Amino acid sequence: MRALAAPQTFGTFEGQPVLQATILSPAGAVANILNWGAVIRDLKVPLKDGSLQRVVLGFDDFDSYLTKSPYFGALVGRYANRISNGQFTLGGKTVELDRNENGKQTLHGGSGGVSQKLWRIVDWNASSVTLGIHLPDGDQGFPGNMDVQCTYSFVGDATLRVSVEATSDATTIANFAQHSYFNLDGSSDVRDHDLRIFSEAYTPVDSDLIPTGEISLVAGTPFDFCKQRKIRSEQGITFDHNFVLSYPLNSGLRQAALLTGNNGLSMEIHTSEPGLQFYDGAMIPALRGLGGVHYDLHAGLCLEAQNFPDGPNQLNFPSGLLMPDEIYRQTTEFRFKAL
Repeated sequence: MRALAAPQTFGTFEGQPVLQATILSPAGAVANILNWGAVIRDLKVPLKDGSLQRVVLGFDDFDSYLTKSPYFGALVGRYANRISNGQFTLGGKTVELDRNENGKQTLHGGSGGVSQKLWRIVDWNASSVTLGIHLPDGDQGFPGNMDVQCTYSFVGDATLRVSVEATSDATTIANFAQHSYFNLDGSSDVRDHDLRIFSEAYTPVDSDLIPTGEISLVAGTPFDFCKQRKIRSEQGITFDHNFVLSYPLNSGLRQAALLTGNNGLSMEIHTSEPGLQFYDGAMIPALRGLGGVHYDLHAGLCLEAQNFPDGPNQLNFPSGLLMPDEIYRQTTEFRFKAL
């Protein structure tokens, strides 16, 4: 493993330097991590011939993250996904949150969620970087002073592990998700990838993408990815839905998904979380991305391990409640293999 330079300045945010840390695996996989938004800015993994394949969407400059990014590579929270009407009930009282989606919902923790903040680098070495952030009581409306740490680390030759821990001094809710957009072969339309989701049920949504509260079986519907298939085989369907990971835990992690590109590169996702949001990139605008590549609709897809959307408001969903004497923990692994 080659020696790495210390984290480098990538831009400036509110007068402070935005730093980029580079980490490597023994086989040469490389990730660039920003301390703004805990963003995976770039991720490359080795193919069979030893060349490196870029597998995520991102930008070459920081200003694009501030002005154009649909959460490319970010860690989102305090509560990932949507909270209906931007509020929930806690201890018999209504908690009002920042409504940053259409003035109605709270999306990914609000307009000033962790994906939009500068983190500090707590620890860094050749294969791992740990970022930390303090969120004051009332930030985006959420109760409790919360401290969060996110660690990105290479495990083995081509597995990127994401570990998140959080504590709060007051009862609150917590739900973090890694929001990278994946494209394993560099094609212009990721719907030509093959996808399997290890789930027999999903949570239907209304026109605002808020769960109805139902948990429906995928069998016989366009949401059935129990067997690997091409994403575009379902015409006229836009996917932005939470899948219930019903398979048993294996050594603490559920197998969530298997994605395969046309170059033979595959990615397995294993996670501690009960849900997986599959978004097919249908709203990606025309953008100039990493290496000058043109992005547009379906240039990448998201597979976000998470608690269920709107959990605090749905009686039959996991609530995401975090007590002062508890530690929120999440682990998600992205395991790449060149076939």
